[in-house]
Amino acid sequence: MKRLISALISGTMLVCVLGGCTGKDASSDTNGGLVQSDGSAKITITDGRFTVGGKPLWLCGTNTPWDNWDDFGGNFDAEFWDTHFAALHEAGINSSRVWILCSGDKGIQFDDSGMVTGMTEQFWQDTDQLMAIAAKHQIYIMATMMSFDCCKNGNRNNKKFRAMIQDAAKTESYVQNYIIPFAKRYDSNDYLFSIDLCNEPDWIHENDDCGKLDWEPLTIFFGKCAQGIHANSDILVTTGIGYIPNNSDSCGTDYVGDLMLRTYVGEGAQMDFNSVHYYAWMRQWYGSPFSVSPETFGLDPKKPAVLGEVSAKGSPQEKMDLTQCAESVYQNGWDGIFPWTSTGTDDNGGFDEVTAYSKYMLTKIDSLIFPLGKN
Repeated sequence: MKRLISALISGTMLVCVLGGCTGKDASSDTNGGLVQSDGSAKITITDGRFTVGGKPLWLCGTNTPWDNWDDFGGNFDAEFWDTHFAALHEAGINSSRVWILCSGDKGIQFDDSGMVTGMTEQFWQDTDQLMAIAAKHQIYIMATMMSFDCCKNGNRNNKKFRAMIQDAAKTESYVQNYIIPFAKRYDSNDYLFSIDLCNEPDWIHENDDCGKLDWEPLTIFFGKCAQGIHANSDILVTTGIGYIPNNSDSCGTDYVGDLMLRTYVGEGAQMDFNSVHYYAWMRQWYGSPFSVSPETFGLDPKKPAVLGEVSAKGSPQEKMDLTQCAESVYQNGWDGIFPWTSTGTDDNGGFDEVTAYSKYMLTKIDSLIFPLGKN
């Protein structure tokens, strides 16, 4: 285990989080700092399923992508995250997907040549606070390190992100000065359970306004990032694929599959679980994950599979609200669901829909949602 890193919280006070229990009032955690865990609450994978403490786990999740767009290194509000995660935990949510970079205009630093030189001091202060708050409230974080938005026209660094994906030296600077430091810094916190390398890279490939890059450099880029994380931490790795066929050789081409990643990059370049997104517009071609198993879509059966984004309004076409969708997803062998969003960022629903489903699932499978107990 690459852990046991001593750290300070609130400048001078050491707080150890052991399976979610703190030796001091955890409200002080919201002032920043690192969390040191003993690994007892760390999510691992056993026989293709998530486990914690040797017990099976189902990710009753949500997307809390941002409070203020570009929170980290931007306008981070610790009080919001503390209050919101407390409410989610009380309602039965055990995990949240959070965007660490949104536009790519805040937090990350480039030199004039486009090499990544590191992250701002404010960025690290903000992410320290997020991870401490997550541990305090037993919310497992899927940290989404960038989005297709980083490459989108109108964002200040869009051309630098496009060049960074396609240039080996620039990719290496990103891995060495952002990805690996992030993984090392929070490997000691059991509640950073996974790193999601990119939100919906499909649109970087498909859309002119995101550069319309070939899949090959994207696959190599993700392989290099995964390799760096696996070499320096125990954190699980995935990529938030926006369109299921891009994660499946039977429905399309698995651009983040083990075979392709290792062919390009080598050992350590693999996704530990699959995280695919689904919205109603996809149904006409490949059906709905609310009624079939991950294997039906050709997802690797040896790995856990989650729905990393679905509408919090459920599936009106199938006359299923989110609660019915979540129960069906569980029954069909998916390992978790992350509705979009707990903060109501658009017309896909919000907190009320998310907490209604989680409260229901908690009555059905509480021991799978909180295997270590709900504090």
